[in-house]
Amino acid sequence: MNGAAPKNRTAGMKKLFWLCLAAAAAVVLYMTVNVRFDNPKLASYALHLRSVKVIVMLLAAAAIGAASIVFQSIINNTIVTPCLLGMNALYTLVHTAVAFFLGTGSILLRSGNAAFAMDLLIMSVTATFLYGFIFKKTKYNVLYVLLIGTVLSSFFSSIQSTLVRVMDPNEYETLLVTLVASFSNVNEEIILFAALLMAAIAFVLRRDLGVLDVITLGREQAINLGVDYDRVIRRLLLGVVLYISVATALVGPISFLGLIIANLSRQLFRTYRHTRLIAGSVLIGMVLLVAGQLIVEQVYTYAIPISVFITVGGGVYFLYLLLMQRKRG
Repeated sequence: MNGAAPKNRTAGMKKLFWLCLAAAAAVVLYMTVNVRFDNPKLASYALHLRSVKVIVMLLAAAAIGAASIVFQSIINNTIVTPCLLGMNALYTLVHTAVAFFLGTGSILLRSGNAAFAMDLLIMSVTATFLYGFIFKKTKYNVLYVLLIGTVLSSFFSSIQSTLVRVMDPNEYETLLVTLVASFSNVNEEIILFAALLMAAIAFVLRRDLGVLDVITLGREQAINLGVDYDRVIRRLLLGVVLYISVATALVGPISFLGLIIANLSRQLFRTYRHTRLIAGSVLIGMVLLVAGQLIVEQVYTYAIPISVFITVGGGVYFLYLLLMQRKRG
């Protein structure tokens, strides 16, 4: 038994090492495939465009991967994702409402900085107010919050569908581009702000993340071990919402990505240590996004957005997880 822990730790580090190599290989391939290195100007232009996309993909993978693991541990369910809190539906509603009332020519949609600031502000403030209020009213019952989040998601989607039905078809065609997750048109001016914000959130929540291993033991056990359970859960859930808000504002809604990478990480590492699970989830997300975008650009020549592959693959994987869970039950 004494030798089992070091052996498992070594095996986990090896898996993380190979994931790091896979992520690095995906980045190198994405940065070099079909680049005209014989022409310095074309090579410089291509490398600049691709480097911006790579940074955004890495940030999105980090935000979604970390948020998904933390959210699943809070809820104590591995087949749920943070999108159940309604952030993706709120994102589509906000953009549809702006296009409907102000037109697609509005600066809030045309300007990348304005759109990012609007998305982040509205989603963050709404989530902080709503879920802070809901937590207090439900006496910090996470399952009630999840249920209310699902209802809010349906509510936001219903309003968005109503606006789409009555808006001008040409306006909707222009709007549709912003509602699909894409790395093709990224505003590099917002990258630094997004990275700094994510780093600040992680720094503020570092102590709460440190007791996440204890929280998964259950409310009573965590309280007996000296953890301020309600406070920690509230702060972590708000951190999850903010991370998902940043990722969604950066690239658009990617509903099933968190489900895929979080569960692949849990199946690969099979440990309760969240530092390893989060690192694995983030690295798997980086591999999937970068490799997927490479296929989208080089094989399908942008004809199919990466979100389509993630949605289809995520749906199939979700059904697989349900069937496996039912067999275990």
